[in-house]
Amino acid sequence: MSPATGKPVPPMLATLGHPPTGERWAWESKWDGMRAIATTGKEVPALWSRNGNRVSESFPEIVEALAEVLGHRETVLDGEIVALDEGVPSFARLQRRMHVRTPTSHLQNSALTTYYVFDILDIDGTSTTELPYLERREALASLNIENPRIKVPPFWLNVDGAAMLEVAKKHHLEGIIAKSVNSTYQPGKRSPSWIKTPLRANTEAIICGFVEGSGSAAGGIGSLILGAHDDSGSLVYVGNVGTGFSSRQRRELRGTLIEIERPTSPFAIAPPSAIARVARYSAPIYVCDVEYREFVGGALRHPSYKGLRNDKSADEVDLPGRH
Repeated sequence: MSPATGKPVPPMLATLGHPPTGERWAWESKWDGMRAIATTGKEVPALWSRNGNRVSESFPEIVEALAEVLGHRETVLDGEIVALDEGVPSFARLQRRMHVRTPTSHLQNSALTTYYVFDILDIDGTSTTELPYLERREALASLNIENPRIKVPPFWLNVDGAAMLEVAKKHHLEGIIAKSVNSTYQPGKRSPSWIKTPLRANTEAIICGFVEGSGSAAGGIGSLILGAHDDSGSLVYVGNVGTGFSSRQRRELRGTLIEIERPTSPFAIAPPSAIARVARYSAPIYVCDVEYREFVGGALRHPSYKGLRNDKSADEVDLPGRH
């Protein structure tokens, strides 16, 4: 925990890239969920989002499980909160929980979450961040915290990256992560010691407004206007996303964005005139998850909306493929 903020350190992040080669890598599955740090000890266990927000109340089943398996033992864990749909991680299902502060029993049971723990930052008051990856995984295994709501997923050594991607594809997972077996844990840093390879391109984008819906989408958004920060830090237009929404989401997003509507474009350079003519701009506050085929010519091709990300802030979002 940071003495200054009373919060845990931010998690270490992976860089985007192709699977590396060589024997110095350990391989893990990439989970389509919400990154979370867990703290246990004298107080009730707590869950913290990537940007330092306390989210314990949203996932009481995980908090209860941590208390059950660890009691008052002092630990800081790193992992991913995941909601499964027929055994496959579903970010859409997790979305139903991420924005609910105190979920009902019905909601918990219909969108049950599990904490997949893959690293340990502190044990019994002693930091483990300077230990190499394999020693940290050994320390994590020694806790014996497996529970219906807590899993410690395996890792693999001496495996070909292409073979790992095929396994991930077969099991409908998001992708894979290669971690250097000698890597220390570097809080808050996006390190080349961890390399993520998604099976399908995925990015975060800043919602900068919307285009009104028509036809079956009338009364809601037709598409969201998306932005990201370029290398100079300027907010630039990266395209519109008009698919992946339910009718209810279209209406709710419209209501949310109207509340923060602004009269002028938030972009450093105006978007294409065809968009600018019909745009209703909003303050660039909210971040969403988008799947896409490729990012070319300054715009996303075939994007599909996946959901809002309340665990990430707008100032963290850079161009697709850069994070």
